[in-house]
Amino acid sequence: MKYVLLTLISAMLLSISWPTYGVPFFIFFALVPLLMMEHGVSKFSNYNRKSWVVFGLSYLCFVIWNAVTTGWLYGSKNPDGSHSMMAVLFPVLVNAFLYSLVFQCYHWYKNAQGTYWGLGFFIAIWMSFEKFHLGWELTWPWLNLGNVFADYPKLVQWYDTLGATGGSFWILLINILIFYTVRTWEAGRKRKDLIKNSSIVAALIIIPMIISVIKFNNFDEKPIGNVNVLMLQPDLDPYGEKYSQDSLTIENDLLNLAERNSKEKIDYYIAPETALPGNGSISETAFEKSLVLNNIKGFLSKHPGSVFSTGISSHKFYTTNQDLPKEAYQLNQGLWVERFNSAIQVVPNQKVEVYHKGKLVPGVEIFPYMSYLKPLLGDAMINLGGTVASLGTDKERVAFSNPFNKGKIAPIICYESIYGEFTSDYVKKGANFLAIMTNDSWWGVTQGHKQLLSYAKLRAIETRREIARAANSGISAHINAKGEIIEDTFYGDKTALFAKVNLYDKMTFYSRAGDLLSRFSIFALGFLLFYFLIKKFQNRMKKE
Repeated sequence: MKYVLLTLISAMLLSISWPTYGVPFFIFFALVPLLMMEHGVSKFSNYNRKSWVVFGLSYLCFVIWNAVTTGWLYGSKNPDGSHSMMAVLFPVLVNAFLYSLVFQCYHWYKNAQGTYWGLGFFIAIWMSFEKFHLGWELTWPWLNLGNVFADYPKLVQWYDTLGATGGSFWILLINILIFYTVRTWEAGRKRKDLIKNSSIVAALIIIPMIISVIKFNNFDEKPIGNVNVLMLQPDLDPYGEKYSQDSLTIENDLLNLAERNSKEKIDYYIAPETALPGNGSISETAFEKSLVLNNIKGFLSKHPGSVFSTGISSHKFYTTNQDLPKEAYQLNQGLWVERFNSAIQVVPNQKVEVYHKGKLVPGVEIFPYMSYLKPLLGDAMINLGGTVASLGTDKERVAFSNPFNKGKIAPIICYESIYGEFTSDYVKKGANFLAIMTNDSWWGVTQGHKQLLSYAKLRAIETRREIARAANSGISAHINAKGEIIEDTFYGDKTALFAKVNLYDKMTFYSRAGDLLSRFSIFALGFLLFYFLIKKFQNRMKKE
């Protein structure tokens, strides 16, 4: 019972730390009860299968944490309007399993090499897992530990150096040191050691926060200019209106919303993810002939000096004599199609620029490891207006230049805004402000859209770029380079948000170096595994 209680305490602490409803300071000791559970089971229990007990209890902890923090996934619906249990069960159960597997590896290594080596291994393997979780096809970094301070940007200004992954390292290190402090006190009851260790823990928590507050209060980077941005929030129901209304009706409503709110000169009109064309998609080989896109050019002709950036659904056709991308699927004899979740920039008298979303939502826009999973799961993946096939992607980021001013936007599409190093690639391409085009309406009035907005603040800090975020139903927002929301909208309003966005061109250390601590942790993990194998080999040689 004691070990179950410790497990439940960790689950509770992890859950109540999370944005946007929680208090992040609990995260500094949220893993300590779980580490104590593992230590107690390993050293002091009489269980026959200790590894199974550790795995089962850690899985319980991580299932609760995942369910509480991402249970809003249940708000998504099937095409027939019903809620899908698979939408929440699959990510919760699978993600919890992956975290438990990480914890189990720590348990094995600690028992083989001892507590001190094991604790170092714990940090290395958790950090390596978070990095891995940012890149594979089942990517779901929503619960990476460094995200926990997203609603407290003043305390993590140093993310411009080490990023949110640096925050994960910080949190893991504190948890390990607190666990070590508890264990040394239990073992020796030495007050001097307790005071020393507690002081080190307190300093490692407080000093980075003090540095952050100083950086926040003394941020004085000079912008190279500014642009007037109008973020459009059409509040189009993604399950009904989007697929039942005529494309031109949807577009007219969007352009009328832009017109009504153009009270002064607008440099950028920014519309949400897949705002156009509604049902269907636009052929990329016929952009210049598209009635929908030419209507935008007609609108811009009334607003000289303005450009229009929006999310669209698009596609390309291929025939048998062309090289077929792996995401293309056959329509009929001799004809294939590849579909995209895209961002475009429309400028009068210029060719339409396009970018294809590079980070796809598993089960919605990409069928992860289709050749392996589809025979097992069939079409039992959630479909939020996406596909049980896979969309095409761009391998590199792009930045859209503005011919009328110094603006150069990063066309970030929805899910991409969770990824720090990925977002910094836009900055490397020259982007001087970030435009997030998103549709958070799939989950309704839940924590989902709030958390995604909150994570955007971290991207502003990491890159020191201001953000103009246009969301279909909200929350649209202007975020400054310190991660503060300057102005935002209400969720569920049909409205527009005007912002004067500053442009910055200096690159942060994080933008240049990326997830440095993650790469160091992968190296450390390799070293620890190699060291373990060498010692095992040496011990075997001694026995022989």
